[in-house]
Amino acid sequence: MFFGEYSYKIDEKGRVPIPPRFRKELKDGVVLSPGAEKCINVYSLSEWKKLAASLTSGPLTPNKLRRLNRAIFATAFNVNLDGQGRIALPVPLREYAEIVEDVVIAGANTYLEIWNQVLWEEEKAISQQQTWQIIESLEKH
Repeated sequence: MFFGEYSYKIDEKGRVPIPPRFRKELKDGVVLSPGAEKCINVYSLSEWKKLAASLTSGPLTPNKLRRLNRAIFATAFNVNLDGQGRIALPVPLREYAEIVEDVVIAGANTYLEIWNQVLWEEEKAISQQQTWQIIESLEKH
């Protein structure tokens, strides 16, 4: 399970450290993909396989399934942690997430998200506000 938030700087080669507490779980490699919001999702290989299986087993028409596969799998990257526990962020993903220097790695239960620090602060404020609204709506049922 991934939780917490961690601030880092991207180095000149586009690498960012993975928080030490998560390195063991990710030692076999990770899959990076664009997040629904402007962030980079970081999945363990096992979690990526679960996600892939769930996306391709739904009741979609062949046309929608092809589009979904293109959107998800064509934009994903398989990377490995280096000896210092860093991963290299591919340029297309850095550009998508507007990552230049300061980043936040945020735990999101079964995966991590890598955010531009400014965008993270904005998203965190929105998420925290909506979280309490969602919790309150659950309590009414």
